Amino acid sequence: MAITVAALYRFARFAEPATLRAPLLSLCEDAGIKGTLILAREGINGTIAGSTEGIASVLDHLRALPGCADLDVKFSEAATMPFGRLKVRLKREIVTMGEPDIDPLASVGTYVAPHDWNALISDPETIVIDTRNDYEVAVGTFANAINPQTRSFREFPTWFRAERERLLGSGKAPKVAMFCTGGIRCEKSTAFLKAEGVEDVYHLKGGILRYLEDVPAAQSLWQGECFVFDERVALGHGLTEGEHSLCKSCGRAVAVGECCPCAND
Repeated sequence: MAITVAALYRFARFAEPATLRAPLLSLCEDAGIKGTLILAREGINGTIAGSTEGIASVLDHLRALPGCADLDVKFSEAATMPFGRLKVRLKREIVTMGEPDIDPLASVGTYVAPHDWNALISDPETIVIDTRNDYEVAVGTFANAINPQTRSFREFPTWFRAERERLLGSGKAPKVAMFCTGGIRCEKSTAFLKAEGVEDVYHLKGGILRYLEDVPAAQSLWQGECFVFDERVALGHGLTEGEHSLCKSCGRAVAVGECCPCAND
């Protein structure tokens, strides 16, 4: 029987996230769930896998938390369990940018539905930025998207501040469209750009995963596969398991039948 995988997040205000950990951990253990969930004052983020019933019970619990009724969830399937264990972690941020004053609940860019995304990024006046890390972009991205070549999301603010004049200088006020795997990084990125004074900012609602789920391959502007942080490595259109594996030497994602570049390092 196929394993249900749920990628989820929600920016919310948790006054005492530490008090939420034990009940959530216990519920996941009882339901046979594996994967990672991150709790912080700014909300919850993670990907979990298990039986359909087990996943449903955890999601019901999460939606009952303060501010989480509209929890963002993307479902996919795996032939075998894609995680080795369960982790429920407490952190300062549910996705680490290192900019403590950024609050997506206070100000964020405009959400763009997957079926409207192609028109936005095809506009020559739109700057399209992939907010993911370089090793993720190498597996797949949207046509003509800028790759900041970051190694972690924490590097994104430094990259933008260094490149701002080149991107937005000379009095230009282009639209900026950003995307990420499931929506959380691009949501925080748009909040960051708004705080930096950039007004015309957009992000892909539900991220790449929702786009690959909703937009047929024949109409898609996506090139390649989408890297995911589990043993499936990458997903294609329809959120089917992709054609990549992790190099056992360096950990990079490599297409099936290809040699990893580390062999030449």
